[in-house]
Amino acid sequence: MSEHRLIYSTWPDAEAAEAAARTVIAEKLAGCANILPGAVSVFQWEGKTMRDPECIMLFKTTAGSAETLIRRLAGLHPYDVPALSAIPLDEAASHAPYLAWLDESCGA
Repeated sequence: MSEHRLIYSTWPDAEAAEAAARTVIAEKLAGCANILPGAVSVFQWEGKTMRDPECIMLFKTTAGSAETLIRRLAGLHPYDVPALSAIPLDEAASHAPYLAWLDESCGA
């Protein structure tokens, strides 16, 4: 089982995303967050097809912090039902010094 996770999420704008990123980085729940503005999401909500601009955010964390990080992000998120998904990293195909840095950054 992988010891590291990539957490995928979307946010309404870069400001909200960065505020959340700064919080969880300071709390050592994630080692890094990438904010990718300019996304457009098309989705169903309350029976309607919606289209909204969003930012994609990727968090890098340890397996041990992933569940706590997702709960924390859900509490910080402005959406009623935020997209928060954990993706296991392929340890064998990942750069070992980076994973060691990630462990240290998350307090593992």
